[in-house]
Amino acid sequence: MARALAAIALTGMAVAAARPPDVLLIAIDDQNDWIGHLGGHPAARTPCLDALAVRGTTFLNAHCQAPLCNPSRTSLLLSLRPGTTGIYGLRPSYRDLPAWRDRVSLPRAFAAHGYRTLAVGKIFHGGNGRDGDEFESVGPPLGMGPKPKAKLIPPTPMGNHPAMDWGAFPHADEEKGDSRMTDWAIDRLADRSDDRPLFLAVGYLLPHVPCHAPPAWFEPFPDDDSILPVVKADDRADTPRFSWYLHWELPEPRLEWVRSAGQWRNLVRSYLACSRFVDAQIGRLLAGLEASGRARDTIVVVWGDHGWHLGEKGITGKNTLWEDATRVPLVFAGPGIAAGGRVASPAELLDVYPTLLEACGLPPRDDLEGTSLVPQLHDAAAPRARPAITTHNAGNHAVRTEHFRYVRYADSSEELYDHHTDPHEWTNLAADPAHAATCAELRRWLPAHDRPPAPGSADRILVYDAAADSAVWENRLSIGRDTPVP
Repeated sequence: MARALAAIALTGMAVAAARPPDVLLIAIDDQNDWIGHLGGHPAARTPCLDALAVRGTTFLNAHCQAPLCNPSRTSLLLSLRPGTTGIYGLRPSYRDLPAWRDRVSLPRAFAAHGYRTLAVGKIFHGGNGRDGDEFESVGPPLGMGPKPKAKLIPPTPMGNHPAMDWGAFPHADEEKGDSRMTDWAIDRLADRSDDRPLFLAVGYLLPHVPCHAPPAWFEPFPDDDSILPVVKADDRADTPRFSWYLHWELPEPRLEWVRSAGQWRNLVRSYLACSRFVDAQIGRLLAGLEASGRARDTIVVVWGDHGWHLGEKGITGKNTLWEDATRVPLVFAGPGIAAGGRVASPAELLDVYPTLLEACGLPPRDDLEGTSLVPQLHDAAAPRARPAITTHNAGNHAVRTEHFRYVRYADSSEELYDHHTDPHEWTNLAADPAHAATCAELRRWLPAHDRPPAPGSADRILVYDAAADSAVWENRLSIGRDTPVP
């Protein structure tokens, strides 16, 4: 595959008067808006990302297209919505589906126009194995790094999944997978033996569980309840029953368990510590870019694949259509990008593909569902007509504007939140007649394509039968109106 991509690069290379910019694409796994400049948590410590936002443009209202790794990354790297591809779960890969087997992904588009494409860490879901089909060269599979001999937390409900662990234990920063992949990427930035423009993708694994970090990374975060996010005791009282269906039975424990097990504070501090650790690695990577002498000619993009609940709405984890699961960091910096830009209008991760094509002077494609963010990269106040849309399994969608979040589930139940007065999404206004026109207006943005799950779909798949008014979770559990919520 590497030889084939190199051949594509050589045959597709156009002679240009000026060298196009390099691209450094940085992904963070499970990173929500607990980033300093996004204000998601007052104690967040991310000075390197905050500095990047100052010298570039940040999207304050950016959202993933799916609150789960595989469909979210597929959407960004193909610029297609989950309802178009039918990819909603952790399986299958789009390359396993005949309809998308030959689809030109973002890195392949750059390879076809003369770029040397490299990756390390997790870019496509599945890590280096899948990335090896998409990039000319990939770094070694490094994993999370050291882990304690035994889990640091008590057995968790719903299977005691080995990834459900968090906390501090003594190990060296240099041993962690995210640190080692930063080293690999810095070496690639320093290597200028190949004169082609560079497209380098670096996919950080933390703060994805298990959230382990050396003790020093926990020091800024107080070990008391002041660190906990604000939650509302009866927050699910006005949300539709169907909202539970989206995360019916998962390894991520409910708030009730982390509270009763005395693990809520530990989880929150661990997540903040791991986010801080990744921020430091990004700082090292950007320092390596500066040392390479190519920083002025490199477009840097940082994005998170989806958010993560840490007690809000009574759960931990992703797999919802609320702000905590959909809002992500999205920062661009580099040539042609305004410094200090703060964009309030909605942006979608599937916009990254067309944005990079335009920003790098490559031909646009007419088969992408995203729209270029270049106008906002020049002027943060540039108008943007459409909202951000997130999908989690067929029939379940969220529409996010600057003012509102509208959610519609497969059984036609709805939610509406006014972010001007209710940033925590505590009051569902969908049944209020005063907001009927708003719901109707936002409803028209629901995706045109809403395909059933693709063949081979598995892991976190929900299928709803409207005629029977029942659902099936992960191809094994039937859910009816009277089935107790686990």
